[in-house]
Amino acid sequence: MFAAGPHPDGFSITADELRLRAIFQYDPAHLRLDIRGEQYDVTLADPQDENPLAALVMFDDLTPDRQTALTRFWSAIKGKRVPNDPRMTPQRRERARQMLRALDGRRSGATYRSIGEALFPGHKIDSASWAGDALREITIRLARDGLKLVGGGYRSLLRRPRRS
Repeated sequence: MFAAGPHPDGFSITADELRLRAIFQYDPAHLRLDIRGEQYDVTLADPQDENPLAALVMFDDLTPDRQTALTRFWSAIKGKRVPNDPRMTPQRRERARQMLRALDGRRSGATYRSIGEALFPGHKIDSASWAGDALREITIRLARDGLKLVGGGYRSLLRRPRRS
């Protein structure tokens, strides 16, 4: 969330300057911005205030994720190179894609075996060995986790992987 802050020395940005970059406005306080090809959703505490903005970061378990997002936003708005988003590694992105494909297959009536063949085309799966094949378990887990993802678990994609 962004609120008006004190007048700083040097770089600052106002709500009106953010609105110039908006590609979608949900209402006066909620904007979707496109900055250098990256999209950011921002909330303005007082959309009418013309003072430079300050960022408000809530302190909780997600504070490190919010700080990362704020750092990426600041880099983009300053025209600097935007650091890679550590929340979605290439491996997590690929697994999410496979989960959604497996779930789509299940919802359209495909068997786990046919889904496994589609997801892992380089692996030959014959019917005699399918019951004991490790890919069977992987395919079932992908479909199960895809169901969780679609049922609200997608929010976990916005968090950095953490060790318990």
